[in-house]
Amino acid sequence: MSVDAAFVNIDGPWEHRYVSANGARFHVAELGEGPLVLLLHGFPQFWFTWRHQMVALAAAGYRVAAMDLRGYGGSDKPPRGYDTYMATLDTASVIRALGEKDAVVMGQGLGGWVAWCMPVLRRDVTRAIASLSMPHPRVMRHATWTDPEQRRASSWIAALQKPFVPEREMAKSHDYVENLLCSWASPFGTFPQSEDVARYGDAMMIPFVAHSAAEHYRWLGRSSIRPDGPLFMRRIRHAIRVPVLQLQGTDDGCVIAAATHGSGAFVPGDYRQVKIPGAGHFLTEEAPDPVNAALIKWLGSLG
Repeated sequence: MSVDAAFVNIDGPWEHRYVSANGARFHVAELGEGPLVLLLHGFPQFWFTWRHQMVALAAAGYRVAAMDLRGYGGSDKPPRGYDTYMATLDTASVIRALGEKDAVVMGQGLGGWVAWCMPVLRRDVTRAIASLSMPHPRVMRHATWTDPEQRRASSWIAALQKPFVPEREMAKSHDYVENLLCSWASPFGTFPQSEDVARYGDAMMIPFVAHSAAEHYRWLGRSSIRPDGPLFMRRIRHAIRVPVLQLQGTDDGCVIAAATHGSGAFVPGDYRQVKIPGAGHFLTEEAPDPVNAALIKWLGSLG
């Protein structure tokens, strides 16, 4: 089964745009007017995971744009360019393509990893960042190496290093996506529902998405044993000079809550961490009301 990329043009109060940036075309859902807030989704999802936040932030006076990352949804799926350097350049280029000089960048999961890197690698376009369900990449790497629970929770990344096998699993049925959604979400919540599994499972069946999604994590795996991985980790250890908000669910099955401690060491200035009780990895959908409240309060403090 395959699904056309137009599948992600889901109707709602937002408008869908395709913008050319960094030599590729990116799908963006946009709503509201005011200072730009750019939203980056995680794996195995696409822009739609931010729908509740889009409505709330637009009502609070912000221009909100949720993009499909390179290789996902309606964005281009080139054969190369799935390293974090390229992801931050994609993000910076989309901000400029939307006609803005800078933005507040918010990301969840993989998007949160990219958001953490923006103030160091693309400081000129980054006003502030919020990371959901993802600590600073150096903290995440350390936890994966030293914390047995986090190492088990991250074993799916090792499985993605196999060529072709993960793509076939993702593309043949919804089982792969359903397993991730269920195991990473809080066992005490109501997410995912059957429609969530169908929506994100279908999105993974868009041609080339499964391969592209895996490539983001294959770069993380491959680079760790090549010179570019340690170089990347050295580059992002520099102090973050913009305001940072970190949200973490207490029941996250992908990023163990205990593994998120220590990110504030990289932010000598305005750093805030908010824990969301009873929520798992998919904060934007598992706990939209407390997430919206935390984001709006923090955005209002930026001045």
